[in-house]
Amino acid sequence: MALWMEPGSEPFTEKEKADLEAIAALKESAAIELKEKGNEYVKLGKKHYSDAIDCYTRAINQNVLSDSENSILFSNRAHVNLLLGNHRRALTDSQEALKLNPSNIKAIYRAVKASLSLDLLDEAQDYCHKGLQLDTNNEELKKFDQKIGLKIAEIKKREAEVSKAVVEAKELVSAIENRGLKIGKEMYRELTGLRKPVLDKNNILHWPVLLLYAEVMSSDFIEDFCETDMFSIHLDMIFAEDQPLPWDPERNYKREFVELYYEAGSGLLSKEKVLQGLLEGTAASHAQESGDEEKHPVEDFKHNTGSPKWIKVNERKTLHDVLRGPNFIIPWIPVFYVVSKQSSFYGKFKAGKWAPPSI
Repeated sequence: MALWMEPGSEPFTEKEKADLEAIAALKESAAIELKEKGNEYVKLGKKHYSDAIDCYTRAINQNVLSDSENSILFSNRAHVNLLLGNHRRALTDSQEALKLNPSNIKAIYRAVKASLSLDLLDEAQDYCHKGLQLDTNNEELKKFDQKIGLKIAEIKKREAEVSKAVVEAKELVSAIENRGLKIGKEMYRELTGLRKPVLDKNNILHWPVLLLYAEVMSSDFIEDFCETDMFSIHLDMIFAEDQPLPWDPERNYKREFVELYYEAGSGLLSKEKVLQGLLEGTAASHAQESGDEEKHPVEDFKHNTGSPKWIKVNERKTLHDVLRGPNFIIPWIPVFYVVSKQSSFYGKFKAGKWAPPSI
């Protein structure tokens, strides 16, 4: 008789049945032998892992073993794929093993490892829980379950931090827009760092403000200048009689002599660039695409091409009122120049013969 029968045909004689049983037995023996040979290749080390995979694959392709035995073969192949770093293939093999035998604990364990390596944390956790339902005392699965739980918690915490940072930055952008303020390119980053305004619960802006002594290019920082504060309040504190500036032995910079100025005009940043800058240094630093200068151009609002145009600050005005000035474009954070009417430098400054150093 023919060794292979047509699909759908049945053996009619005892001899035919015996022949088919003999063929099946040979194929089953070959499959088992291939499985054992594959196991031996695994023990021989990495150089033979591809041989092990080949043996397991050929054993599976015999199509004569039980579901339980084939589940073991898929699980074994998943193990070798894990050793080789083929995590996606390892996960697929583990899943095939579990389709054939849902209680194959080794296949579950390998599905956990593969999922974890692929950062499929929810899937890894699901496999862990299935495994622990079958084997509540499995220490390896317990360890993995704890590890996965911590990773998921860290990711959720990170996502919450990113979301909070984005919301706060967008609220700041809206507050700046609603006040009609204009934000420009930053100046003196080496002095200002990542400082940025803060919006409090009463919807009041608090700005870090840089004071530059133009004559000597020294600086002071007002870390929290509330937008409702008048300049005179802060100047009174900075230029207290009993606290002379260390670089001013002639005491030219007494309270009654100092004046504040800002430079009119600067590069105006787009809304997207402002948001990106506010997110810098937060958990959401990379949440916004950085883009490029062509995507978010810097508009030119320079009012002068020669000498800088200095505008004097009225000390009796609030920071809010000064920042809303038509010529004031905030160079990321407000920068004011301090000069003394008593100093010989004053005339040079007022005549427009001094300019800030190039950034």
